[in-house]
Amino acid sequence: MKTRILGNSGLEVSALGLGCMGLSFGYGPATEKSEAIKLLRAAYEEGITFFDTAEAYGPFANEELLGEALAPFRDKVVIATKFGFKEGKPDLGMDSHPENIRAVAEAALKRLRTDHIDLYYQHRVDPNVPIEDVAGTIGELIKEGKIKHWGLSEAGIETIRKAHAIQPVAALQSEYSLFFREPEHEIIPTLEELGIGFVPFSPLGKGFLTGAINEQTAFDKTDFRNIVPRFSEENRKANQVLVDLIKAIAVEKDASPAQIALAWLLAQKPWIAPIPGTTKIQRLQENIGAVRVELTTADLMKIQESTSKIEIAGDRYPQHLQARVGK
Repeated sequence: MKTRILGNSGLEVSALGLGCMGLSFGYGPATEKSEAIKLLRAAYEEGITFFDTAEAYGPFANEELLGEALAPFRDKVVIATKFGFKEGKPDLGMDSHPENIRAVAEAALKRLRTDHIDLYYQHRVDPNVPIEDVAGTIGELIKEGKIKHWGLSEAGIETIRKAHAIQPVAALQSEYSLFFREPEHEIIPTLEELGIGFVPFSPLGKGFLTGAINEQTAFDKTDFRNIVPRFSEENRKANQVLVDLIKAIAVEKDASPAQIALAWLLAQKPWIAPIPGTTKIQRLQENIGAVRVELTTADLMKIQESTSKIEIAGDRYPQHLQARVGK
C-alpha cells in the first residue's frame, strides 16, 4: 500500500483509507461485531492505516468497534473521528460549543481506547458557534496532546479559510467522485492554495459506481439511500450511463468499475486520500487493488471528455441535509 501526506500537515496515511460508518450505521443493519472486527483487522493486514469513524455513527457504536478492533496495533494506524452533533445524533442538529467539543473528545478517547485522536473533524459547521471559537478550542486540545490534527467536513471555502487562519487545518472531508464533482469548482483550488489535504467520502458514489446497483435494486428500509434524490428509481436509471462508461474503461484496463473510480480519484491530486467503505472482505481487497491501476494522461483526458457530456440526475442530499453543507 502506498502512502500519502495530507496537505502540509505532515500527517501520513495510506493512499486509501477505510470509511467505517457502514459497519454500524447508515446502510442497513449493523454488521455482526466479530465479522466487523475481522474486516477491520484484514484492512490493516492489507496495508490500510487510515480509519474513519464518528461519534454519530451509531451513535457511539462505531467508535467502540474501532477501539476494540484496532487496539492491538493502535500506534501503527491513523484514527479519524468527528464531533459536532447534539448528543451525537444528527437529527438533533449541531453543537460545536467549546464545552461540547471537549466532552465529546474525552468520551471518544475512552471509546477508541487511546490517549489521542490523530485527526478530529468538525462533522458539520455549526451556524451558532463562530468557527474561530471551534478552532481555538481545537488548538487547546492539540496543546494538551489529546488531538494531533484537525479537519472540517462538508465546509465551504469561507469557513475553511477562517478556521485555517486560527489553527491550521490538516484535511477537509467531503463527498467527491465521478458521481459528484462539485468540489472541483472552488474547494479543491482552495485546499491546494492553503496546503490542506482532501479526504473524499463516498468515492464510489454510495456504491453506485461499482455497477452493483441499478433501477431494480431494493435497499433495506433503514438504508440512507432511500431518501437520497439521486437514488430514486428514475434517477438510477438515468445515471446508468455513467456506470456504463466506467465499465467500458474497466474492461480496457483489466480492472473493476470500483477500481477505475478510485484510481481516477487518486490521479486527481497527490494529497487526496479517499475512504471507501465496505462490509465485505472481498470488496475491501478489490478496492485496495485500485492503487495498482495506472490511468495514463490519455485515459484521464478520455474520462474527462466523456463525463463532460453526462449530466447526473438528482440531488445528492434531500433538502434538509443539503442545508447543512457548504457553510
